[in-house]
Amino acid sequence: MKKQKHQNLYKILTFCILPALFTGCSEQQIVMSQPEQTEITLSWWGNDTRTEYTLEAVQKFQKLHPDIKVKCNYSEWSGYEARSRVQMVSATEADVMQINFSWLSQYSPDGKGYYNIEEVADYIDLSNFSDDMLEYGRKNGILNAVPIAMNAETLYINQTVYEKYHLPVPQTWDELFQAADVMKKDGVYPIGAASKSIWLYFITYAEQASGKSFLTPEGKLNFSPDEFQLMIDLYIRMIQEKVMPQVEYFDRLNIDNSVYGGTVAWVSDAVNYLGNAMENGNTVVVADYTAFSPEQSGEGWYAKPASLYAISVNTEHPKESAILLDFLLNSQEMALLQGIEKGVPLSTSARKALETEGMLSGLQYEACVKMEENSKLSQIHPFMENADILAAFIDACNSVLYEKTTSQEAARDLYQQALKLLRN
Repeated sequence: MKKQKHQNLYKILTFCILPALFTGCSEQQIVMSQPEQTEITLSWWGNDTRTEYTLEAVQKFQKLHPDIKVKCNYSEWSGYEARSRVQMVSATEADVMQINFSWLSQYSPDGKGYYNIEEVADYIDLSNFSDDMLEYGRKNGILNAVPIAMNAETLYINQTVYEKYHLPVPQTWDELFQAADVMKKDGVYPIGAASKSIWLYFITYAEQASGKSFLTPEGKLNFSPDEFQLMIDLYIRMIQEKVMPQVEYFDRLNIDNSVYGGTVAWVSDAVNYLGNAMENGNTVVVADYTAFSPEQSGEGWYAKPASLYAISVNTEHPKESAILLDFLLNSQEMALLQGIEKGVPLSTSARKALETEGMLSGLQYEACVKMEENSKLSQIHPFMENADILAAFIDACNSVLYEKTTSQEAARDLYQQALKLLRN
């Protein structure tokens, strides 16, 4: 009886204790199997589509690198730009960030505002990029950023609208005015564009007309008041002869509903601007770069990186940041999710992944091919996208349009403002 009692007690203890022991071991194994994670941050701007595929890409990255956790910060462009300005000043920027080309001059004039990517080149396959491509990301000889894709202002024409008026796709400035003569009776404009696009478009005109570049190779102002007057006079003439609406009244919906027969926009904005028009049954084509003659096409037009990726100079985790940067630029996973939404990728491995899947097609790709094939395009200088000189140009045009001053006087004032802004 006593023996039986001991046996029962043994069974109870075995039943209760052994599972607890096994459970304890199991929990210990689980804890030990989880890698210690390094947390880094990633920031970007863009629409909902860009946000969705980037978040999905981050999930794929974390599965490939379970020891790295990525915290994401994102917003649309204006909010991102304003927040980034504060973060760069306060040294609270993300470890890895999408940046605008002009920020290299703005935040890293000496090349020390961003991390030197060549210091972590063991973790980033830079062989996917030519030296010329990487040069866009250098400041003072230091590789601050790597370009994702190239960009250029491009003329897109709704061929369906032009064919309605029995007009060819315009190649020259004169053909735009000829189109306006026919279209204006119906309240249709040959083109319509936002202020920055028009500013750069008219720099093109003045460079072609004068044979002078806007800036010298050293970044000094090369235009005189005469070239600025050419731009102002062209703006006034285009408004008065109904080639385009005033930039203040530009409405992207008028591209969709064929009130504008075309627009000037970045390569990266091709689908953003023209997608609805094409869905509405219109044929949209990438026109030649407007010039005085077809042979001159491309002169005075500029290209730049659509955007770049950089690593914070304040990062505490340069290795992990570099591993993420390589994934964003070169991986098949990111390439297939991103497609050509940011432009046709410069990375040879990313482009090869898209070619294999037949994803290099459509209006944006056609615009990219035209950009890459035209050898006359120049590299844009950050000052050409300066918001203050752009605003000064629009103000100068309006002062003439509303007869407050002459184009000659407005051009002299604009020239002085440009000199002042370049000195600051």
